[in-house]
Amino acid sequence: MVNSKNIFRFVAFIAIVFTLLAAPLLSGAQTQAISITVVNNSGRAIHHLYLAAAGQNNWGPDQLNGATISSGGGSYTLSNVSCGGAGVKVIGEDQNGCFVTHTSSCAGNDSWTITDDVAPDCGN
Repeated sequence: MVNSKNIFRFVAFIAIVFTLLAAPLLSGAQTQAISITVVNNSGRAIHHLYLAAAGQNNWGPDQLNGATISSGGGSYTLSNVSCGGAGVKVIGEDQNGCFVTHTSSCAGNDSWTITDDVAPDCGN
């Protein structure tokens, strides 16, 4: 004779196992690597380049490692940028400590062209 407690335990066990196995597949938080090319068509050199999750202000380390993206057409490509969720924010800083930002989508590789049309944030 089958015990109803045993049936309940078996069904509960199967439900838990299914949930644990399906959770990673159902999660939308998958991360991929993208490349971001920054082209500087502005009149100011970019001395530091930082990354943060989109919508966040917790920046990582300087990605330029002492290099400079020169004004008037200099470029730099960030490769294997970890991108998940809403995207990745790229922050460029000039020699005066002024910042410009761009958010790259995780849909694929991206290019950001910095121009003088965007006023930098100089903390004023």
